[in-house]
Amino acid sequence: MTGNHALYPSVVHMLEAAARQQPYRTALVCGEDKLTYGAYFACVSALATELRTAGIGAGDRVVTIMGNSADAAIATFGVQAAGAQLVPLNPAYTMAELAPVIADADPRAILFDQSLSGRLVGNLPASVLSIGIGAGGRRLIAPPEMPIQQLDPLVPQPGSLSTLQYTGGTTGLPKGANLTHRAVATNVAQREALLPTNEGEQVLCITPLFHVYAVSMGLYLAANCRGTLHIVRKFDAGSVLSLIAGEKITVLSASPTILLGLMAHQDFAGTNFETLKVCSSGSAALPESVLERWEAATGCPVCEGYGQTEAGPVLSYNPRYGMRKPGTVGVAVPQTEIEIVDHVEGSAVLPSGETGEIRARGPQIMSGYRNRPKETGEALRNGWLYTGDIGRIDADGYLTICDRKKDMVITAGFNVYPREIEDVLMTHGGILEAAVIGVPDAYRGEVLVACVVRRNPELSDQMLMEHLGERLTKYKWPKEIRFFESLPKTTVGKTNKSALREMIAQ
Repeated sequence: MTGNHALYPSVVHMLEAAARQQPYRTALVCGEDKLTYGAYFACVSALATELRTAGIGAGDRVVTIMGNSADAAIATFGVQAAGAQLVPLNPAYTMAELAPVIADADPRAILFDQSLSGRLVGNLPASVLSIGIGAGGRRLIAPPEMPIQQLDPLVPQPGSLSTLQYTGGTTGLPKGANLTHRAVATNVAQREALLPTNEGEQVLCITPLFHVYAVSMGLYLAANCRGTLHIVRKFDAGSVLSLIAGEKITVLSASPTILLGLMAHQDFAGTNFETLKVCSSGSAALPESVLERWEAATGCPVCEGYGQTEAGPVLSYNPRYGMRKPGTVGVAVPQTEIEIVDHVEGSAVLPSGETGEIRARGPQIMSGYRNRPKETGEALRNGWLYTGDIGRIDADGYLTICDRKKDMVITAGFNVYPREIEDVLMTHGGILEAAVIGVPDAYRGEVLVACVVRRNPELSDQMLMEHLGERLTKYKWPKEIRFFESLPKTTVGKTNKSALREMIAQ
């Protein structure tokens, strides 16, 4: 057990230290692209210099709309190295989904995959510097002999804003969580205390790099231990199994859906998992049966953790060394307090074993939501982040997630807010009422079911799916659309979703 517990002023400083200590070690591999740490940091420095030369720096925001690639990794660090705030957005989003978020972020520059130009060009703000990256555009990868550039030692400053990470909003539009450089860098060290890494780990990154989980448990984790990050552009179970064996992967950051997908593949039983030392699971609840099957088949332990965008993101983990409790999300990371409070007022601290709302405080917590003072005041109270999740803590300090207070559905690791889908459904003239709920699913955790009352009796589920497909990215599409004569209501006239779930389950 080693672990790199060094606390850097920012993750940019962390990458710079890796480049100076191990300039010739392979840092990134993605398909044919391969970079040493020296070349990696040189590319980051070059992008930072370009942005600063364009007048973009402290106080500015830069949006990235990029899929998994070496360029996306460089962009993540490069924007922060310029002193600007990174705003990563999902490249699968439609313009209808991107436009309000971009407007809220008010960026000075947008870096996007050139393959998205047909959707984006002409729809982005004219005053914003827009750069297409990748095939058909330009690359952020520089020649490996490019020397390490000396960045301004005062940039970025620990207290300045590092990331503006958008997370779903129960009112429809996503909320942007502001995280400082100090918060992000601190969370890397906090996570390292429970999931320590060894020098030179081979880290496999499958989940999307616009998401906090992949960035925290892949991009930053690899740089912190001077390891090699193997980036998978798009999940394919057969290719991933081949990578695990062929590249001698030691650390796998996964989700329940990924683990199930790998175990279902025909090559799983014949794959050599000998080098795989630890697997982390996040972004959705991991059924104990899946954990047991994985560990029995691979001999590799799964450490499940818990966090959220607003929490930097990691709050707890089952330790890599020491007692792991399947079914729990482990203990709080250092310098972090987690309490269970009553879910009405949120003021009474409940004893161990009792169920209530989870609240947390620590140096990794967000500073607030951008442009959302009301929501910030609701989430951050007296120094505590109220997570909106329901859980309990046992006598040993291990946290179990029981439910969500927020009306959110997690499907295949993606957070989906039914209100957004309901709003899109209601833009169809043939609908009278619509409600979207999550129902349990063995593979995806939950799937979405749309419950609809038709205005037009000729309206079909195919017509509605076409309507949704033009306006929402695929993971937000309901798996099923059911038609009702009327939707059940509460005594105050609201749609009774609990009753709907019972009706669907019958």
